[in-house]
Amino acid sequence: MGLLAAAIGRHPREFVGILMTTVAVFAIFINALFLQHGPHPAPIFATRPPLVHDAPAPLPRARVAEPAPAPVTVARNPVQIISDIQRELNRKGYYDGAVDGIWGAKTDAAARDFVQATGLKINADASESLLHAIALSAPKTKSIPAVAPPRNDPIAELIAPTKQVLAIQRALADFGYGQIKPTGVYDPATQVAIEKFERDQKLPVTGQISDQLVRELAAMTGRPLE
Repeated sequence: MGLLAAAIGRHPREFVGILMTTVAVFAIFINALFLQHGPHPAPIFATRPPLVHDAPAPLPRARVAEPAPAPVTVARNPVQIISDIQRELNRKGYYDGAVDGIWGAKTDAAARDFVQATGLKINADASESLLHAIALSAPKTKSIPAVAPPRNDPIAELIAPTKQVLAIQRALADFGYGQIKPTGVYDPATQVAIEKFERDQKLPVTGQISDQLVRELAAMTGRPLE
């Protein structure tokens, strides 16, 4: 011990350096053997793992509501449309025939009577617009029937309005044979229109209503004339 103390006294700095080196070596061994939780090499002193902050989860995007598909409209059968028109015309007092879905002379006359009576700017043909207009209209006003002329008066029978004359006047007016007012009464304007039609069709010009005239007009219009 005396020799160690004498050596320390002669070389104090060297002794301090050897002592610090020895302590450092022991500290390294102790750290490596007992203080490390992970694989070697590792820092001399154990450190706490850094805190990891979780990134905020993205908010879900709002779903944009998709527009609802437009309803598919199916075109109705013409027979169904005509049947509904006949039914509505009958209900409003313009038609007294059968509901058969056929656009005949009686249906055509009833549709034209409706358009003329209501004053609507609409075509008298088989369409949904005509059906809608009839359904929204008021019933036909019933008029007091005229007193029938005596059967023994041939002149009165000739001038009495008839459905056949009414159909002929409408057909002639539709095809441009004169500005005829459909009244059902054979008048000079009707006679002039018939003569013009007979000349165009290369028929004998009589100006009178005949079976041949009715057949030719029915063939031209594509519908029977009552």
